[in-house]
Amino acid sequence: MRWMMALLLLIPALPAAAQGPPACTAEIEGQTACMARKLCECRFERGGQLTGRADRFVWDCGVMRPLCPPDPATSQGGGPSPPIGVWLQPQIGGVPGPLR
Repeated sequence: MRWMMALLLLIPALPAAAQGPPACTAEIEGQTACMARKLCECRFERGGQLTGRADRFVWDCGVMRPLCPPDPATSQGGGPSPPIGVWLQPQIGGVPGPLR
């Protein structure tokens, strides 16, 4: 009886099977999918003798591709984030002393 209870407690702890990316084919050319936080696009890529590859459809997840949009179900919505840059805060209560 105890081993059944332990088994029932361990079942949800098993890792879920990871799904691979959807197949990039001529039917879905131009569609996008979120993979590894990148918005990848299914596109046709020409092969060639230099690369040794045939013509094929591939997922373009290069560095010029944008990041995936945030999921509204999981976003915290804490308001706008401050712009990127260096922020200096003035010292309150006088001028700072000399550097040593």
